[in-house]
Amino acid sequence: MKTLKNLTMCLAMSSTIAVLFFPAPASAQSKLTDPEIASIAVTANQVDINQAALAKKKSKNAEVLNFAQTMTNDHKAVIDQAVALVTKLKVTPKDNATSQKLLADAAKTKAALQTKSGTAFDKAYVDNEVAYHKAVIGVVEGTLIPATQNAELKALLQKVVPALKTHLEHAEMLQKSLNK
Repeated sequence: MKTLKNLTMCLAMSSTIAVLFFPAPASAQSKLTDPEIASIAVTANQVDINQAALAKKKSKNAEVLNFAQTMTNDHKAVIDQAVALVTKLKVTPKDNATSQKLLADAAKTKAALQTKSGTAFDKAYVDNEVAYHKAVIGVVEGTLIPATQNAELKALLQKVVPALKTHLEHAEMLQKSLNK
């Protein structure tokens, strides 16, 4: 029964990142506009902030709490930079199927995480963070940056990639320590 619950949790968390692992076909990707890309970027960052907020409420593990605070601080800074840029450019981020799917899948992941507590929660949260950051890095590098037309928006996305990779490394180290 425990294995079934773990499988269900993994499937639920996978749905959050499925849209990122299986992006639209190349023809659809090339049709993303800069306002849509801005919306996807802000939404992806907000999803991670929301997951971190849950971790800060549920976890008692100092390392997990530190990681969650880092996610909150760093992803909020990216959102602030994106908002400043779109304000400067007079661009309104445009909600789209990808940003809507990110939010819907994040709600499913949050619901699955809320059923966990203690070490089980910590592991599930960190496992999700590893998978989420891998997916986001792939989409930012492989889809969003190539599709972005505005040089300043493209530069912001490029600037964020090293921080995302650092987050992934941090999450992977935390994942290893939790699995000991």
